[in-house]
Amino acid sequence: LTVGSPTGLILGFSLPLLLGMLFQQVYSLMDTIIVGRFLSVSALAAVGSTGSICFLIIGFCQGVCAGFSLPIAQRFGAKDEKYVGNAGIVSVIIAIIMTALTVLLCGHILTWMNTPGDIYDLAYQYLIVIFAGIPATILYNLLSGYLRSLGNSVIPVIFLIIAAVLNIGLDLLFILVFNMGVFGAAFATVLSQGVSGVLC
Repeated sequence: LTVGSPTGLILGFSLPLLLGMLFQQVYSLMDTIIVGRFLSVSALAAVGSTGSICFLIIGFCQGVCAGFSLPIAQRFGAKDEKYVGNAGIVSVIIAIIMTALTVLLCGHILTWMNTPGDIYDLAYQYLIVIFAGIPATILYNLLSGYLRSLGNSVIPVIFLIIAAVLNIGLDLLFILVFNMGVFGAAFATVLSQGVSGVLC
Protein backbone atom coordinates (compact mmCIF):
# COMPACT_ATOMS: atom_id res chain seq x y z
CA LEU A 1 0.00 0.00 0.00
CA THR A 2 3.02 2.31 -0.08
CA VAL A 3 3.79 2.11 -3.81
CA GLY A 4 1.63 3.65 -6.54
CA SER A 5 -1.10 6.24 -6.83
CA PRO A 6 -2.56 7.04 -3.36
CA THR A 7 -6.06 7.52 -4.80
CA GLY A 8 -5.95 4.21 -6.63
CA LEU A 9 -4.59 2.39 -3.59
CA ILE A 10 -7.23 3.85 -1.28
CA LEU A 11 -10.05 3.04 -3.69
CA GLY A 12 -8.70 -0.44 -4.36
CA PHE A 13 -8.60 -1.16 -0.64
CA SER A 14 -11.79 0.60 0.48
CA LEU A 15 -14.23 -0.55 -2.23
CA PRO A 16 -13.98 -4.21 -1.15
CA LEU A 17 -14.56 -3.02 2.43
CA LEU A 18 -17.75 -1.27 1.36
CA LEU A 19 -18.85 -4.32 -0.59
CA GLY A 20 -18.15 -6.47 2.45
CA MET A 21 -20.36 -4.30 4.66
CA LEU A 22 -23.17 -4.60 2.15
CA PHE A 23 -22.85 -8.38 1.96
CA GLN A 24 -22.87 -8.59 5.77
CA GLN A 25 -26.45 -7.32 5.54
CA VAL A 26 -27.33 -9.81 2.80
CA TYR A 27 -27.64 -12.56 5.42
CA SER A 28 -30.59 -11.03 7.26
CA LEU A 29 -32.06 -9.57 4.07
CA MET A 30 -32.15 -12.98 2.35
CA ASP A 31 -33.58 -14.61 5.48
CA THR A 32 -36.36 -12.03 5.44
CA ILE A 33 -37.06 -12.45 1.71
CA ILE A 34 -37.08 -16.26 1.77
CA VAL A 35 -39.09 -16.47 5.00
CA GLY A 36 -41.59 -13.97 3.59
CA ARG A 37 -41.90 -15.90 0.34
CA PHE A 38 -42.15 -19.45 1.67
CA LEU A 39 -43.39 -19.21 5.27
CA SER A 40 -46.20 -17.34 7.00
CA VAL A 41 -46.77 -13.64 7.57
CA SER A 42 -46.14 -14.28 11.27
CA ALA A 43 -42.76 -15.83 10.45
CA LEU A 44 -41.87 -12.80 8.33
CA ALA A 45 -42.91 -10.44 11.12
CA ALA A 46 -40.88 -12.47 13.64
CA VAL A 47 -37.68 -12.32 11.57
CA GLY A 48 -38.25 -8.65 10.78
CA SER A 49 -38.78 -7.80 14.44
CA THR A 50 -35.29 -9.08 15.30
CA GLY A 51 -33.54 -6.97 12.67
CA SER A 52 -32.45 -4.12 14.94
CA ILE A 53 -31.00 -6.35 17.66
CA CYS A 54 -29.22 -8.52 15.06
CA PHE A 55 -27.76 -5.37 13.51
CA LEU A 56 -26.60 -4.22 16.96
CA ILE A 57 -24.87 -7.54 17.71
CA ILE A 58 -23.23 -7.78 14.27
CA GLY A 59 -22.12 -4.15 14.53
CA PHE A 60 -20.61 -4.80 17.96
CA CYS A 61 -18.70 -7.83 16.67
CA GLN A 62 -17.44 -5.86 13.66
CA GLY A 63 -16.35 -2.97 15.87
CA VAL A 64 -14.47 -5.15 18.35
CA CYS A 65 -12.70 -7.05 15.59
CA ALA A 66 -11.86 -3.86 13.69
CA GLY A 67 -10.31 -2.51 16.88
CA PHE A 68 -8.12 -5.60 17.16
CA SER A 69 -6.98 -5.30 13.56
CA LEU A 70 -5.50 -1.81 14.02
CA PRO A 71 -2.52 -2.74 16.25
CA ILE A 72 -1.97 -5.85 14.12
CA ALA A 73 -1.60 -3.67 11.03
CA GLN A 74 0.79 -1.38 12.90
CA ARG A 75 2.92 -4.24 14.21
CA PHE A 76 2.99 -6.37 11.06
CA GLY A 77 5.99 -4.54 9.64
CA ALA A 78 7.83 -4.89 12.95
CA LYS A 79 7.35 -8.71 12.85
CA ASP A 80 5.63 -8.51 16.24
CA GLU A 81 3.05 -11.30 16.26
CA LYS A 82 1.92 -11.10 19.89
CA TYR A 83 -1.07 -8.92 18.96
CA VAL A 84 -2.45 -11.68 16.75
CA GLY A 85 -2.43 -14.18 19.58
CA ASN A 86 -3.73 -11.71 22.15
CA ALA A 87 -6.56 -10.61 19.85
CA GLY A 88 -7.50 -14.24 19.32
CA ILE A 89 -7.60 -14.96 23.06
CA VAL A 90 -9.61 -11.84 23.88
CA SER A 91 -11.99 -12.59 20.99
CA VAL A 92 -12.67 -16.07 22.37
CA ILE A 93 -13.42 -14.57 25.78
CA ILE A 94 -15.72 -11.92 24.27
CA ALA A 95 -17.49 -14.56 22.14
CA ILE A 96 -18.14 -16.74 25.20
CA ILE A 97 -19.42 -13.85 27.32
CA MET A 98 -21.56 -12.34 24.54
CA THR A 99 -23.03 -15.70 23.59
CA ALA A 100 -23.83 -16.65 27.19
CA LEU A 101 -25.40 -13.29 28.02
CA THR A 102 -27.49 -12.96 24.87
CA VAL A 103 -28.70 -16.58 24.93
CA LEU A 104 -29.65 -16.31 28.61
CA LEU A 105 -31.35 -12.94 28.11
CA CYS A 106 -32.93 -13.68 24.73
CA GLY A 107 -36.48 -13.87 26.09
CA HIS A 108 -36.01 -10.72 28.14
CA ILE A 109 -34.57 -8.86 25.14
CA LEU A 110 -37.66 -9.70 23.10
CA THR A 111 -39.87 -8.57 25.99
CA TRP A 112 -37.93 -5.30 26.35
CA MET A 113 -38.41 -4.76 22.61
CA ASN A 114 -42.19 -5.17 23.09
CA THR A 115 -42.33 -8.09 20.66
CA PRO A 116 -46.01 -8.92 20.03
CA GLY A 117 -47.22 -12.13 21.66
CA ASP A 118 -48.38 -13.73 18.41
CA ILE A 119 -44.85 -13.69 16.94
CA TYR A 120 -42.85 -13.99 20.16
CA ASP A 121 -42.15 -17.75 19.88
CA LEU A 122 -41.04 -17.49 16.24
CA ALA A 123 -38.86 -14.46 16.99
CA TYR A 124 -37.32 -16.36 19.90
CA GLN A 125 -36.57 -19.39 17.68
CA TYR A 126 -34.80 -17.16 15.18
CA LEU A 127 -32.95 -14.93 17.62
CA ILE A 128 -31.68 -17.68 19.93
CA VAL A 129 -29.87 -19.33 17.00
CA ILE A 130 -28.37 -16.02 15.86
CA PHE A 131 -27.15 -15.37 19.41
CA ALA A 132 -25.74 -18.89 19.71
CA GLY A 133 -23.85 -18.21 16.46
CA ILE A 134 -21.98 -15.16 17.78
CA PRO A 135 -18.68 -17.11 17.83
CA ALA A 136 -19.03 -17.73 14.07
CA THR A 137 -19.65 -14.01 13.50
CA ILE A 138 -16.59 -13.07 15.56
CA LEU A 139 -14.50 -15.73 13.82
CA TYR A 140 -15.20 -14.27 10.38
CA ASN A 141 -14.81 -10.65 11.44
CA LEU A 142 -11.58 -11.27 13.36
CA LEU A 143 -9.88 -13.30 10.64
CA SER A 144 -11.06 -11.04 7.83
CA GLY A 145 -9.72 -8.15 9.93
CA TYR A 146 -6.36 -9.92 10.10
CA LEU A 147 -6.31 -10.24 6.31
CA ARG A 148 -7.24 -6.58 5.83
CA SER A 149 -4.54 -5.60 8.35
CA LEU A 150 -2.01 -7.22 6.05
CA GLY A 151 -3.35 -5.24 3.07
CA ASN A 152 -5.71 -7.84 1.58
CA SER A 153 -9.27 -6.53 1.50
CA VAL A 154 -10.37 -8.62 -1.51
CA ILE A 155 -10.14 -12.20 -0.19
CA PRO A 156 -12.46 -11.59 2.81
CA VAL A 157 -15.11 -10.19 0.45
CA ILE A 158 -14.81 -13.20 -1.87
CA PHE A 159 -15.34 -15.53 1.09
CA LEU A 160 -18.26 -13.40 2.25
CA ILE A 161 -19.89 -13.59 -1.19
CA ILE A 162 -19.43 -17.38 -1.18
CA ALA A 163 -21.06 -17.50 2.27
CA ALA A 164 -23.94 -15.27 1.16
CA VAL A 165 -24.70 -17.59 -1.78
CA LEU A 166 -24.38 -20.59 0.55
CA ASN A 167 -26.81 -18.90 2.94
CA ILE A 168 -29.43 -18.60 0.22
CA GLY A 169 -29.04 -22.26 -0.73
CA LEU A 170 -29.18 -23.43 2.89
CA ASP A 171 -32.20 -21.20 3.58
CA LEU A 172 -34.08 -22.87 0.75
CA LEU A 173 -32.89 -26.35 1.79
CA PHE A 174 -33.75 -25.99 5.46
CA ILE A 175 -37.08 -24.25 4.86
CA LEU A 176 -38.42 -26.04 1.78
CA VAL A 177 -36.93 -29.53 2.15
CA PHE A 178 -36.52 -30.00 5.91
CA ASN A 179 -39.41 -27.71 7.00
CA MET A 180 -37.27 -26.12 9.71
CA GLY A 181 -39.06 -22.74 9.53
CA VAL A 182 -37.42 -19.65 11.00
CA PHE A 183 -35.04 -21.85 12.98
CA GLY A 184 -33.71 -23.15 9.64
CA ALA A 185 -33.26 -19.63 8.29
CA ALA A 186 -31.23 -18.62 11.34
CA PHE A 187 -29.23 -21.85 11.30
CA ALA A 188 -28.39 -21.28 7.62
CA THR A 189 -27.11 -17.80 8.47
CA VAL A 190 -24.89 -19.00 11.32
CA LEU A 191 -23.58 -21.96 9.34
CA SER A 192 -22.73 -19.75 6.34
CA GLN A 193 -20.99 -17.23 8.60
CA GLY A 194 -18.97 -20.06 10.11
CA VAL A 195 -17.93 -21.28 6.67
CA SER A 196 -16.70 -17.78 5.73
CA GLY A 197 -14.72 -17.64 8.99
CA VAL A 198 -13.10 -21.03 8.36
CA LEU A 199 -12.22 -19.99 4.81
CA CYS A 200 -10.51 -16.86 6.15
